[in-house]
This record gives sequence, structure tokens and C-alpha cells, in this order.
Amino acid sequence: MATLGSVIEELLAETRASRVTLRRHRDHGPAFPVVEEALAPGVGSLRDERSVDLARQPVVHELLQGRQVVQDDAAGAYDDPAFQRMLAAYGGLAAQIVTPVEVAGRLEAIVSVHQLGAARSWTRGEIDAAARAAERVRELL
Repeated sequence: MATLGSVIEELLAETRASRVTLRRHRDHGPAFPVVEEALAPGVGSLRDERSVDLARQPVVHELLQGRQVVQDDAAGAYDDPAFQRMLAAYGGLAAQIVTPVEVAGRLEAIVSVHQLGAARSWTRGEIDAAARAAERVRELL
């Protein structure tokens, strides 16, 4: 039987990325804290990272519009200073796939695939894998 954690672990294995996180909406406390995480060897966790206000991040604004965000070179994606600080705070985030999980028209969770250190060209298969993982998360919520 699939669990939220197993979905995230499988996505990490399929993409061979640095980190995959699952964030869940919370009505109180920090916006979208990390509730599940899979890490490549030597990669730092984001579970206790609280310096980034996700509600102010441009990626979240796109997710709220129902769009999956694919960035091969995250450093060039937005000039926004808060976004640039987030890249550093997340361990040198260089490329990402960020996929919304909507339930009844509301953003309930976020599946993020992170590549640290260097830009990366995501394949169609990796992008689709993230979308499938988000759908599996939606079914499990």
C-alpha cells in the first residue's frame, strides 16, 4: 500500500534528484511546512527551515493558478530578491520541478523536486513523473 512517504521516495529514485519534498497546507503556523522528504546522500533537510516565507514566493503564486513550475536554471527564473535568497537557503537550489496538489479547487499540497549545485535540463519523463506523484498524493489525502 502506498503512503505519502513512499510516493516521495519513489519520485526521488525515478528522477535521481537531490531532494524531493511534500509540503501540506496548514491553516495555522508556517505556510506549507515539509511533511515528507526524501534526500540523496549528503543533502540537507528542509524540515526545520523557517527563514523562507513560501506565501511570498513567485513559484507559489504560479501554483495557486494551477500551474506546474519547471525550472532548468532556477537562478535565472525570477529576479525577485526573496526568491534568490530561497535558492541559497535551500542549499544551492539550481533546478526544480514544483507541482501543485489541488483538492476541491484548493492548493492542499506541493510536490517539489530539487537539484542542488548545478542547473539541469529536466526530461519530459521526469516532469510527468512529478505530475503522477502529485496525483498519487491527491488520492492519498
